[in-house]
Amino acid sequence: MTGAPTTIYGIQYLRALAALGVVIFHAAERTGHHFAIGAAGVDVFFVISGFIMWVISERRPVSPLAFLRNRIQRIAPIYLLATAVMVVGGLAGLFPNLVLSNAHVISSLLFVPMRSPSSGEIWPVLVQGWTLNYEMFFYAVFAVTLLLPRARRLLAIAGCFSALVAIGFAVDSDSALFVTYTRPIILEFVAGMIVAECWLRHRIPGALSSLALVAIALSGFVALAVLRLPFNEFILGPLAVMLVLGTLGLEAQGWFRPRRLPMLLGDASYSIYLWHTFAMSVVVKVCGLAGIGPLTSALLAAVAGTALGVFAYLLIEIPLTKRLRSGFFSRPVEHRA
Repeated sequence: MTGAPTTIYGIQYLRALAALGVVIFHAAERTGHHFAIGAAGVDVFFVISGFIMWVISERRPVSPLAFLRNRIQRIAPIYLLATAVMVVGGLAGLFPNLVLSNAHVISSLLFVPMRSPSSGEIWPVLVQGWTLNYEMFFYAVFAVTLLLPRARRLLAIAGCFSALVAIGFAVDSDSALFVTYTRPIILEFVAGMIVAECWLRHRIPGALSSLALVAIALSGFVALAVLRLPFNEFILGPLAVMLVLGTLGLEAQGWFRPRRLPMLLGDASYSIYLWHTFAMSVVVKVCGLAGIGPLTSALLAAVAGTALGVFAYLLIEIPLTKRLRSGFFSRPVEHRA
């Protein structure tokens, strides 16, 4: 869900599409509609994340500690703020279904998977933050591999994640940590890295093949949605990889231009992902009290959630990121004559 040093417009468009998919999924879920396929936005995000991290490490070599510091500065502050809003709202009784415990709040803030006392699911206080547990784990492993020669990094991560998935199939455990970090979904990061290596080596499909990949991926998503077929990462992962790879192929052919709205939504995708449910809760509640139909409620909730995310990006994410990068919160240097 983070940007690369040199903008790849197709990736920005995909980030916007993935964020909107998640928003519509939650809007439909809260108004009695069915759009479960919107959750595939997470799979697209994971593939993009693997892609971007690999490209960043190639274009801007960095030490493991510097890499982790940059990732934490990018991801953690806004997430911690959104989680704090959830906690305060829960204490104030604004979220009647939210059950808080000290252990769960702390684990949420530290990106440690734990079962929620509210539902028993492996979710943090801010439910959509479950994906960040995977992101931070990926960043930690990626940082360690930066100690290796470049030629061995991809193989090391692929071997590590494949071994974890294999252990997950071989061992039966109910541990939240074990269940989280042995899910096959972690292989989507590896797939994104492989796509990135192809991109860096200019081994991307041509226009016709790329169009076919995008068409197959989108048709697959549509078929799953229309036919309401069951799906998991074994289905969504390959479709997400085809979509990203095909988009990059079209990018290489100059198909994408920086249009203002999709570029803004792509830039704001992280804030949209984190903040959209707050606006949805209010809109769905108000629509219910006003007797507004479920379809209209869903549309209004999706628009409000997206708008709140964009405002949060402009008013919180950008200023906060700039202050962190400029050392605003670091200890000032003492100058002596």
